[in-house]
Amino acid sequence: MSNITALADRSNSAAPRPGHLRPLPPLAPAQPAPEAKSTAAPRGFALYVGLDELKAAADGVSLPAVVEALRRTLAELAPSAETYAAVALAPQQAGGRDVDVVRLALHEPGAVARTKAQAEEQEEAARGVVVDISRKRVIIDGETAALTFKEFELLQYLVLREGRTIERAELVSSLWDANDADAPGERTIDVHVRRLRSKLGAFQDIVRTVRGVGYRFDRHADVAVRYGTGAPSPDRF
Repeated sequence: MSNITALADRSNSAAPRPGHLRPLPPLAPAQPAPEAKSTAAPRGFALYVGLDELKAAADGVSLPAVVEALRRTLAELAPSAETYAAVALAPQQAGGRDVDVVRLALHEPGAVARTKAQAEEQEEAARGVVVDISRKRVIIDGETAALTFKEFELLQYLVLREGRTIERAELVSSLWDANDADAPGERTIDVHVRRLRSKLGAFQDIVRTVRGVGYRFDRHADVAVRYGTGAPSPDRF
């Protein structure tokens, strides 16, 4: 063996000296990070039932009877299930399908979002009077009227009872506490109505006086009432 070959063999077999670069073994492929597990899980469901008292009566049942029947069925299927039932109250003038009114009254997110979007679209072109029950405001020709809280309550009370004459005594007892020092009498309620009318401007005749009895809300073609999410109110069975 030549000296050059012997030196090469010794060089290859010698351990690498400190400070010299050495080849590293191949790296294992990187493992993907574990996906975060969702913390949400089904806990139950809501079943919205569109059925008013008249339709239930025509079918030979009542709303409480339907609720109890559903509860009994659920108890048979899943004895560990918990239940909560609520009846949705809404003005008859709200219109629309019963099930949609129920969803809105119980603040189902999809129904609330749709109603809000519709209200915003209508607001741009609003002319005349808009009585917005959901937002507690009155818009006249696109401008918000400067009604006080009590003035709006007075108008709202009449609007929700459209076409019915409300006696002065009922207005006082419904809108003011018996111990309220500022509560008007049956005659001084007229002062509050006059102030309300003055702020309605050219549309003041939507609040009609029924001589010797009280007041009534009459809707005109240029008066819109927005019930939104505020007028319907849930009440537990």
